[in-house]
Amino acid sequence: MSVLFETSLGDIVIDLETDACPKTCQNFLKLCKVYYYNLNAFFNVSKDFLAQVGDPTATGTGGESIWSLIASQKGETAPRYFTPEFVPRLKHKQRGTVSMAVAPAVGEEHKGGCGSQFFITLGENIEYLDGKHAVFGHVVEGFETLDKLNDVFVDQDGRPLKDVRIRHVEILEDPFEDPPGLVIPETPPVKPPDNSTRIAEDEDPLETLPEEEAEAIRRKKAAQASALTLEMVGDLPFANVRPPENVLFVCKLNPVTRDEDLELIFSRFGTIISCQVIRDKKTGDSLQYAFIEFDKREDAEQAYFKMQNVLVDDRRIWVDFSQSVARLNTHWSNNVKMGPRHSGRGKGGFAGRDDLEATRRYRGQSEERGNDYGMVFDVPDNGSRHRRSRSRSPRRRDRSKERSRRSKSPRPRHRDDDRDRERRRSRSRDRSYRGRRDRRR
Repeated sequence: MSVLFETSLGDIVIDLETDACPKTCQNFLKLCKVYYYNLNAFFNVSKDFLAQVGDPTATGTGGESIWSLIASQKGETAPRYFTPEFVPRLKHKQRGTVSMAVAPAVGEEHKGGCGSQFFITLGENIEYLDGKHAVFGHVVEGFETLDKLNDVFVDQDGRPLKDVRIRHVEILEDPFEDPPGLVIPETPPVKPPDNSTRIAEDEDPLETLPEEEAEAIRRKKAAQASALTLEMVGDLPFANVRPPENVLFVCKLNPVTRDEDLELIFSRFGTIISCQVIRDKKTGDSLQYAFIEFDKREDAEQAYFKMQNVLVDDRRIWVDFSQSVARLNTHWSNNVKMGPRHSGRGKGGFAGRDDLEATRRYRGQSEERGNDYGMVFDVPDNGSRHRRSRSRSPRRRDRSKERSRRSKSPRPRHRDDDRDRERRRSRSRDRSYRGRRDRRR
């Protein structure tokens, strides 16, 4: 009667002494049948001594027999351990001896015995374990796996620094009937029963990546560190900012090229939101590059492919996607830590991306603001006018109205002066008409 253990270090085949230790072997086989040992870790490994496993908690204090497990599933109570079967001829002489760990008795209520924990000897002639722990099997295949298990690095408590787990258990032959109430799970577990924080069984701490991949990782980390530095000094709104996808950068322009010219040329690809030629602040001269913002990202992509190296005002222009985030720094943000901040009243979105939203100074600030400057102590025009009108007294109101009426009233004119001006104009017209007639003759 054999059992195959598939561990993270290799396979181990164990032959069981079913005739000499029937109850111990039945308990062991039925625990294997319900996947009790799957993903269990070897929690105690002593070089040239033993390797202990079988505790789901990996602490050395857990585990129970199959009869206790069945009773706990039904909500009943049953002894946690059963009486060990000691056979005088089965001793810990050979390397690879499989023995059931016997828990000591704690008082009169908690009797000691065998549960689910067992160990495999890694050395020979360990005779002082005879009569203390019950032998029920021997390793017949997988001694190279025991060599690997014997050489693992452990901490001061004997726990391997890198987890060594039983991945799967295959029962080659089971001569015992299932005990009443045994429930076999449909699928084996996929998550270890203990909360281990050690090196995972499939992780190699000494693994070296290829030079190209390692260089790419170093560059990525360096870029993240630089972005974080720029965020701290205020050049970036946040470290994970990305440039807009619907804004084109156009350079090598002719100094005479204007905003209207570029907008007219690029408008055939789609709707343009803004087109700005960057100029010097003092002189106003063109710096020969511009930013063109399209309404849709697809329009910007089409313009990028069509307008590359095109002749504009006797100059071959260069078109590329903008990498500038200066506008995002003051107006827009896609901070993933804060998450979306609009509450259904209006959709976010800027530069062809839906994850960008307008930044706000305060929690209760409205998203729909007017064309104000957004200053800290800025007061809306409507509110200020309303407050001023309330603060005025009715007397001052009447005085202001009277002054406005006086200022709007026309000044009195003399009728005689008007008549004299009309006469002068008519005389000058008659003279000019006579002079033209005489010239024609």
